[in-house]
Amino acid sequence: MINNFNLNQFRILALIEGVSYICFGITMPLKYIFQILEPNYVVGMIHGFVFILYCLWLLVLTVRNSWSWSEGILFFIASLIPFGTFYIDAKYLKKIQ
Repeated sequence: MINNFNLNQFRILALIEGVSYICFGITMPLKYIFQILEPNYVVGMIHGFVFILYCLWLLVLTVRNSWSWSEGILFFIASLIPFGTFYIDAKYLKKIQ
């Protein structure tokens, strides 16, 4: 089963991924409307790195049978939706502890 250390790490990573996704959305108008490229580049790189970490951590926890494959897929889909990781944290991850 899942231990609290791994779950807490994943919860923190999910929240960071959600914040980075929102920040990336904020920098998009800076890039495409105001032609300010630097914030979008930096935030995009950070978001991409955190998203890959989130997906890898999710895969590891799912393969270790911490969650069912349907939950793993749900958690992945949530990472593609703005505020999705916050919903997953509130609805599922807090209740596992």
